[in-house]
Amino acid sequence: MSGPGPEPEPVHEPAHHTQPPAAHAPTGAAPVQEPTLPEPPVQQPAAPQPPVQQRPVQQAPAPEPAAPQWPVHQPPVQEPAAQEQAGQQPPVQQPPVQEPTVQQQPVQNQAPAAPASVFTPRARPAAPAPEPSLGAVRAAASSATPASPDAILIRRTMTEIEPVADKVTSYFYALLFVQYPDLRALFPASMDTQRDRLFKALLTAAQHVDDADVLTAYLANLGRGHRKYGTVPDHYPAVGECLLAALGRYATSSWGPETEAAWVRAYTAISQIMIDAAAADEAVAPAWWHAEVVSHELRTPDIAVVTVRPDQPYPFLAGQYTSVETPWWPRVWRHYSFASAPRSDGLLSFHVKAVPAGWVSNAMVHRARPGDVIRLGAPGGSMTVDHTTRSGLLCVGGGTGIAPLKALVEDVAEHGIHRPVEVFYGARSDHDLYDLDTMLHLEKAHPWLSVRPVVATGPAARGGTSSETGQLPDAVRQYGPFQEYDAYLSGPPGLIRSGVDALVGAGVPADRIRHDSVEELVAAAD
Repeated sequence: MSGPGPEPEPVHEPAHHTQPPAAHAPTGAAPVQEPTLPEPPVQQPAAPQPPVQQRPVQQAPAPEPAAPQWPVHQPPVQEPAAQEQAGQQPPVQQPPVQEPTVQQQPVQNQAPAAPASVFTPRARPAAPAPEPSLGAVRAAASSATPASPDAILIRRTMTEIEPVADKVTSYFYALLFVQYPDLRALFPASMDTQRDRLFKALLTAAQHVDDADVLTAYLANLGRGHRKYGTVPDHYPAVGECLLAALGRYATSSWGPETEAAWVRAYTAISQIMIDAAAADEAVAPAWWHAEVVSHELRTPDIAVVTVRPDQPYPFLAGQYTSVETPWWPRVWRHYSFASAPRSDGLLSFHVKAVPAGWVSNAMVHRARPGDVIRLGAPGGSMTVDHTTRSGLLCVGGGTGIAPLKALVEDVAEHGIHRPVEVFYGARSDHDLYDLDTMLHLEKAHPWLSVRPVVATGPAARGGTSSETGQLPDAVRQYGPFQEYDAYLSGPPGLIRSGVDALVGAGVPADRIRHDSVEELVAAAD
């Protein structure tokens, strides 16, 4: 289940290469006016059977507290803008239903209390292999392999619901919370586009059900990641039931027994992959890590470098990201890239920019202090270095997008294979190049590294192999050629859009461009 809130900083779910959205991907969904259900049509489709054997949701009966009981230092700082700039978490509107379809026990979703003692790093287990993103799933669908009968039926449904995707999404969640009200506890109080990623992921996975290898890897990662939300196997039948009901209500032309059966088979396969992956992960890793803030450095009024110590070994690769939850906004998770390669002391660093209406970012920048404890999800992402080659690296980062690129530079240095690395570091002004000194120090230590600061306005920044004034993509075009380079893009969606074009123009093959998730780009194009 996904967390909420528009937070314009890059959401780090790197894709292996740039790829346009699927032809019939659903459009961005509007916030749910939950849980009032629209009036059904005269001829309501028969209620689909749940794709997994239906069982009541059984959870421990203990009620969920308002917030995890973690040790938190809370200075008197202005609350982040969250509800019409009021700075308060909006109340949960309870479903106006007297007799839910299924009577269930409350879902327990409380994190266990973090240890009060200082955490001691232990030996780090092997880092997981990079996982494919949703973009990789869509890319795999472009193959010339003929579609299966089930895939054809599913894609017809997707084509029909595309114009009303926002209504389908709203109906799905409203139905879910009315028929299974205890599942509401798995979601934060405010729900919006970020939450709708679960629904989009299910639809896209079903649409590409023929691409078994890529789809399995993607769904396995999704199943592991959902552990931090408290998702258990008994939740999947409820989600499947409401998914099919929503599709059947709005895909009136393409829906029928054969189409319904195709969706049942697809969702059964999807959910089973996620359930099996979560079960396997449970045996080797926690659902989340507690991490104590050990350092909080405010680099600019709205950018902080936050360093934390996890309570147990945290395996990851340079260029990957994690999801972060703070004690001030329970069940609200945001993605942040690691700002360094794995360290011998086990510490993890993040560069966080406070953005308007950013619940987690404002908390991390303006409220977090040493001694506070946050939670981390499992690592993810595929924007990592292939150390089996000597290809050069072309790294283009804007704003806090410099964080994962810095980690990649450190990773190259630690592996000892000296290869040319070009870093273009862009910002609005010289003042906004908050991590330039660190990058220049790396450049001085490694002769194979070139750092080129680029500012949009004002005088050029001092230092680096060269300094440029203007737009970051334009600066990249001035250098090259980069045909033999692997390119990495990190930053806001606008930078990704223009950066891909600039890199292709500089000679980088499209399949060698790795970048942050295209999900924000898809939403902007809808």
